[in-house]
Amino acid sequence: WVGGDELRLADHIELSDFFRKTYGPTGAFNAKPFEGHRSWAGARPELRVIGYDARGVAAHIGALRRFIKVGDVDLLVAELGLYGVRPDLEGLGITHSMRVMYPVLQKLGVPFGFGTVRHALKEHLTRLLARRGLATIISGVSVRSTLPDVYLKLSPTRVEDVLVLVLPIGRPISEWPTGTVIDRNG
Repeated sequence: WVGGDELRLADHIELSDFFRKTYGPTGAFNAKPFEGHRSWAGARPELRVIGYDARGVAAHIGALRRFIKVGDVDLLVAELGLYGVRPDLEGLGITHSMRVMYPVLQKLGVPFGFGTVRHALKEHLTRLLARRGLATIISGVSVRSTLPDVYLKLSPTRVEDVLVLVLPIGRPISEWPTGTVIDRNG
């Protein structure tokens, strides 16, 4: 794993290409944030776990400590994102190696890992994490975020109906607060 400030220009360029190729097939809009050699979509990750093979970046996941608000409770989490596996490696089990993130999150001292995922990935994440007891998938929760760009005629926030992935790191899942809205900018 690497800290967010340990990447060189060549690393950002390689990661940007990786994300465009990984996210592009899910829609051109999903690849757009990575134009211009950007290796992040919104907030820059505090740390990254990057898997390499002979062809370059094979897999990636990033984390950023932040406070979110779950219902009425402010909560420190390590938000996980920028998850991807190079398309030619999908289905080969490389995602299992990304579990290396657990000891890294433990070193950060956060009570929970947190991420949002599309409903289409529910079965994949259930096989990878939930069945092994590494995470819990929560549905029926809206997640509110501030958009990276502000436009005069549009709301500065968006509300998404996504699945919430919670990884108990320093506390048991029973201590995750209840609530139907999570505010990323808590």
